[in-house]
Amino acid sequence: MASKFPTFSPAFTILLTILFLDLAYSSTVGVRHISRLLEIQDRKKAPPHVQVAAARGVLRRLLPSHSSSFDFQIVSKEQCGGASCFMIKNNPSFRRRGDPQILISGVTGVEILAGLHWYLKNLCNSHISWDKTGGAQLFSVPKSGLLTLVQDAGILVQRPVPWNYYQNAVTSSYTFAWWDWERWEKEIDWMALQGINLPLAFTGQEAIWQKVFQKFNMSKSDLDDFFGGPAFLAWSRMGNLHGWGGPLPQSWLDQQLILQKKILVRMYELGMTPVLPAFSGNVPAALKSTYPSAKITRLGNWFSVKSDPRWTCTYLLDATDPLFVEIGRAFIEQQVKEYGRTSHIYNCDTFDENTPPDDAPEYISSLGAAIFRGMQSGDKDGVWLMQGWLFSYDPFWRPPQMKALLHSVPAGKLVVLDLFAEVKPIWSTTEQCMLHNFAGNVEMYGVLDAIASGPIDARISENSTMVGVGMSMEGIEQNPVVYDLMSEMAFQHNKVDAKAWIDQYSARRYGRSTPSIQDAWNILYHTIYNCTDGAYDKNRDVIVAFPDVDPSLISTLSEGRHQNEKPVAGSAVLKEVTDSFNRPHLWYSTSEVIHALELFIASGDELSESSAYRYDLVDLTRQALSKYANQLFLKVIEAYHSNDVLGLARDSKKFLDLVEDMDVLLACHDGFLLGPWLESAKKLAQDEEQEKQFEWNARTQITMWFDNTEEEASLLRDYGNKYWSGLLRDYYGPRAAIYFKYLTKSLEEGGEFGLKDWRREWIKLTNDWQNSRKPFPVKSTGNALNTSRWLFDKYLLGSASDIQPLNEAAYPRL
Repeated sequence: MASKFPTFSPAFTILLTILFLDLAYSSTVGVRHISRLLEIQDRKKAPPHVQVAAARGVLRRLLPSHSSSFDFQIVSKEQCGGASCFMIKNNPSFRRRGDPQILISGVTGVEILAGLHWYLKNLCNSHISWDKTGGAQLFSVPKSGLLTLVQDAGILVQRPVPWNYYQNAVTSSYTFAWWDWERWEKEIDWMALQGINLPLAFTGQEAIWQKVFQKFNMSKSDLDDFFGGPAFLAWSRMGNLHGWGGPLPQSWLDQQLILQKKILVRMYELGMTPVLPAFSGNVPAALKSTYPSAKITRLGNWFSVKSDPRWTCTYLLDATDPLFVEIGRAFIEQQVKEYGRTSHIYNCDTFDENTPPDDAPEYISSLGAAIFRGMQSGDKDGVWLMQGWLFSYDPFWRPPQMKALLHSVPAGKLVVLDLFAEVKPIWSTTEQCMLHNFAGNVEMYGVLDAIASGPIDARISENSTMVGVGMSMEGIEQNPVVYDLMSEMAFQHNKVDAKAWIDQYSARRYGRSTPSIQDAWNILYHTIYNCTDGAYDKNRDVIVAFPDVDPSLISTLSEGRHQNEKPVAGSAVLKEVTDSFNRPHLWYSTSEVIHALELFIASGDELSESSAYRYDLVDLTRQALSKYANQLFLKVIEAYHSNDVLGLARDSKKFLDLVEDMDVLLACHDGFLLGPWLESAKKLAQDEEQEKQFEWNARTQITMWFDNTEEEASLLRDYGNKYWSGLLRDYYGPRAAIYFKYLTKSLEEGGEFGLKDWRREWIKLTNDWQNSRKPFPVKSTGNALNTSRWLFDKYLLGSASDIQPLNEAAYPRL
């Protein structure tokens, strides 16, 4: 059965899954099973001079002033003690300034660049992040010729497991949807510096599918209804929806294929192992009439308001049908033909959100075997990589069904991504994963202790079949501290002391250490970044996920509070469970976080020149104010219940003023702007009609997401919510104002709350906003430090005690 929201999120551990065996395997059993594949991949790696040249290109783009300070070379695994590694030494040929001073060797270009990152991070106190989250802090690197030397014996760092995986099936839509080659080149550079060697490579596959389905008598018009729009391709690929946001222009298909070829060339040049897509059974509706005897099933509704067949109820070809293998083989062969090569690993997630029609283990086993046969018929060395999230969220997958699927493929031919390992690992009972970000939501969140220890526990566990670590978030460019630590775990053999690590983090990130900022990060470490309640963090703050609920369903805490429980000022509960109001997730003391913000602001005069500091300051201020807004909304509801018209007017205005002020705050850093998302979508268009279509896709994904009627909002509304300047002022604020208007009308006229009227007006606002062409700034304005100080004094000074963690009585878990 389908989950509450579209699933997929960040993984941190990749495991070769061989479940429920009676033998106790050592931690190396997984690597032994994939040793042949690793040997094949090693033989097909780009020549050493190509990888070195690609690595030097990354260095030139990252640190052009030091492009001659480092010498790179490729070495064999034998020179690394039989594993992938990097080695850092003082260059023996260094004589004078201008000569290469540091020699970094690695098994591939990725290991070389991971070694470069290790050196910059640990010996130069530098930090590398995405541009949106502050970019690279490199001013602490000594000048060329004056670099810090390593010990005479040098440094050798081996990978404990071969693979470092990256991406999620839906990251392609939530983050990458509008990327051009310039942005992709930066991302591949970032991947290599983080040591990522197993990335998904999903761009451009629609052009491949077009060519494949033409061989099965499908016309272009047959596929117009099959592909979703650019912002919804991930769910079109998974068979959740079809046609929504489309059709795709031929120019889009052609452009994306060209882009994919550039991406793959660069990945191969660096020695990466890109993961290509495989056939999962998702087919166009027209195939049913073209092949009437084929076993094609129409799936059920997937979050459409009225089960609208224009967008949902897709078609799935049964894996046991002979046509499945034919299409699977054709798809892989077409990819190899287009790209000129393959790394033999293919992602296929047939069962995510698509529960098999029969739970008999024999049937499940036949499905798995057929899916793998489709891959191997196109590539005899093919290996199936699947996301293991279904084992966590779908109760269909009990031990017999899991065993049937995972034993249907030969040992060493199936890799499972354990996608929720930092919160709910399955490796301890089956095999493992980390789930960190949903839909690219902007929310400070993490479980640093679990990241610092989980991969080690998984690798050394008695029955471990682990072959890698990785990150599989729905959206990137947020919570840089989480990704910095997680990337490091790909090279850690022992658990990391997260407290000691965080003590060094701020100095690297901002280029200097100040006592107050270190204290602030210690607070963040044990509050925001210590979520141990077992809940994932899907942002449901009131501002960005406004409750579509009758206010009569919300009552004061005193009516629902547990006995002997201390009252919380301004809190409320739901009288009954309703799908219209998911409680915001709050797992920490906000008073402590507000104190951390005080410390951040106190350090501002020393650190405000740092883009990374300004990003973190804006993000932390936003975090504190968003939780304050949740409580402020409840004060509005309390005033409504008390028939307090003046109080309702006062608190409503305060809420709306806060939304406006937060928009001003977010405008102070490029990482929190709506404009770049919309402009990058329009930039890929070939004409005005495409520009309108692409912008509608971009606007719809972050607001209504899916279909709606005039009086019923999308079931996925606000799933892709964002704290972005422009979105708050132009959409979230006006939406809240409509709700407050009907609260006021109810009190003044003495009638019930106009729920239908509110919905009708809100939905019209949303539909109009999605079709709007209003431009938004693409560059930040304003002073982050001064704005944060102003908002702290205006809203948070002396109010910390009013914002406390909400207990289970407040906003019951749905």
